[in-house]
Amino acid sequence: MKKAIMLSLLVFGARVLFAQVDQVNVFLGSSGDHGQLSPAASSAFHQLSIVPFTNPTTHTGYEFLAKEIRGFTHNRMEGVGCMGSGGVLLIQPYLGSGHVVPVLHKNTEEAGPGYYEVATQEGIAAQIVSIKDFGKEKFSFPAGDKGFFLDLGHAFNGAFVDNRFERDGNRLIGAVRAKTTCHVGTYTIYYALEIPNASAWRIEGNKVWVSLPSDVREAEIDLAFSAVNESYAAERLEQHHKKSYADLKNNVQKDWDNWLGAIQVKGDPELTKMFYSLFYRALQSPYTTSEADGSYRATDGEIYKSKTPRVHGWAVWDNYKTQLPLLELAYPEFYQQVASSLSDLYRYGKYDFAGPAEPANSVRTEHAAVVLLDAQRKGYAIDLDAIRDSLIRDTARFDFTKPDKYLEAAYDMWAMDQLFKGKNPVYKQRALSYSAVWDREFKDLTKRDVDRMSARNMYQGTIRQYRWNVPFDVKGLVTLAGGQAAFTAQLDDFYDNYYFNRANEPDLQSFTLYNASTTPWRYQEWVHRLALDTVVQYYFNDNSRGIGAHIDKIYKNEPKAFVRTMDDDAGAMSAWWVLSAIGLHQPLIGEPIYYLSTPFFDEVRLENRGKPFIIKRSGEKGERYIQQILWNGKDLGRLWITRKEIAKGGTLEIITSQDPTRYGIDQPWVTNYSDPAS
Repeated sequence: MKKAIMLSLLVFGARVLFAQVDQVNVFLGSSGDHGQLSPAASSAFHQLSIVPFTNPTTHTGYEFLAKEIRGFTHNRMEGVGCMGSGGVLLIQPYLGSGHVVPVLHKNTEEAGPGYYEVATQEGIAAQIVSIKDFGKEKFSFPAGDKGFFLDLGHAFNGAFVDNRFERDGNRLIGAVRAKTTCHVGTYTIYYALEIPNASAWRIEGNKVWVSLPSDVREAEIDLAFSAVNESYAAERLEQHHKKSYADLKNNVQKDWDNWLGAIQVKGDPELTKMFYSLFYRALQSPYTTSEADGSYRATDGEIYKSKTPRVHGWAVWDNYKTQLPLLELAYPEFYQQVASSLSDLYRYGKYDFAGPAEPANSVRTEHAAVVLLDAQRKGYAIDLDAIRDSLIRDTARFDFTKPDKYLEAAYDMWAMDQLFKGKNPVYKQRALSYSAVWDREFKDLTKRDVDRMSARNMYQGTIRQYRWNVPFDVKGLVTLAGGQAAFTAQLDDFYDNYYFNRANEPDLQSFTLYNASTTPWRYQEWVHRLALDTVVQYYFNDNSRGIGAHIDKIYKNEPKAFVRTMDDDAGAMSAWWVLSAIGLHQPLIGEPIYYLSTPFFDEVRLENRGKPFIIKRSGEKGERYIQQILWNGKDLGRLWITRKEIAKGGTLEIITSQDPTRYGIDQPWVTNYSDPAS
């Protein structure tokens, strides 16, 4: 036991030594429609996040360039569309009687992982910290009358449903319900809120005015969340409300350092800042929804207990290709929680988007079966027998009515065939039926609508972009395209003429297909070009092929960080860059294989359950192609690696080249579902 504790302390020490929090720019993506992110005080994988609600606003309620502050809100789903989601429990400090609650004007602000601080022209300043669903808001005021206005009926985008609460002295204990992202379902947050310095309360429905003594210059608001019930929220408040702002800030910074330290990079200082700023973005959701005693509320609205903590708040359609694989690589222990929680959806109520009793804000859950297959093949415990019937029933909702949905449903059917080990031939038949649809809808690129966004009733993509979405049968795709030479020419045409859409996920992994082409080194080239270079982006999420192309880098460490209209989608886009930076991409979720490319750093270290996996780059600065790969000192001979190899730990040395090479071309890994014997 002592040895295990010492190892844990050594690993923790290695993680925090670098102070990764100092590298994070929380303002990245927080202006306009360039990521839909915010600098909210938040804790990794927890719902409570606190930041000003500005005027004008964005999907997260905060606009970096805005000066007007209309209050502070307490949750948000970062980087999602549908005009945003969250924003419950608005609190506005005020001066005077409170008969008119004035807008404050931002003067200066500072923020980092776990905290946000702002000073206003009116003389009110706020220091805000959030750690594991407890928040402390410390306000300073000038002399005179003052107080707080609480709008308990507030939520972004008209999503408020109801709020029930009771006052107990200077505390409010209650539950607020709001619509999930896109107003599809309903979620509940149980809360306990305390204003210790309150001198008088006035409550009118969901509007609350709290007066403070005129001689008070500082006042705090303490707030705790729970996804289970009010008692847990009150208990959390009682545990933490006496802690100082300074101590809480120090603790949450240490906690963030521990999370961010799971992957350590050495190299270019500016790229290091970009890395940790984007890595931070991938660690916001899903949210921890269980309590310390194992209690959690499921999607049927009932309370259960489990030894494995539970999480909720899904955007699987968006991030199953990038953010979820990144979380698995970085946090194997945590990922069992993710896998078990996804499995619970099939036990207690799974909806493609959200249902009436979600335990946290959520977006969508399509392709959950693919993620469960992936987790199972990576060694995570999945009780398939317990969810078998629900998995089968879920296939009735697979959508084969539109060209893009057909390819996605075929992928899901492939996953079902793998989960059930080929015992039901219907799954494979349905999966392979994609070929007829591909031949009819996607083969002919001379049709006039192939470059039109959402043509043929597809979702935010074009025929050119969706045609690559057959990751489970790339050999079959090559055959449909006319053979490897034709396939390579079509892929070159797609990338060299900028037909791709980096503003959304439909063709996010299409560049991995170069490993099935006659020029696999172009995969190594395009990883770097898309992540680091100026690109031409014609397509936007307002369903347009814009007249004015985006000609710039996609990823920038600034408030206007991404392509316009490009949402981060709960960490999906940030995670893509992080995986690119460490040189690992999984071309098929469901098969634990990773394609290798030159990392952006001299050295990358994954903690890897105490068996460090280290990637080193050897060669001249700026070289993008691979000359050779050494695995623990021996020639690997291929451009891919398995999850089992990574799990063992070791050193992968990538020797770079200025020019393309044929290294690894004789040992490709390409999926071949339609003819696995060939």
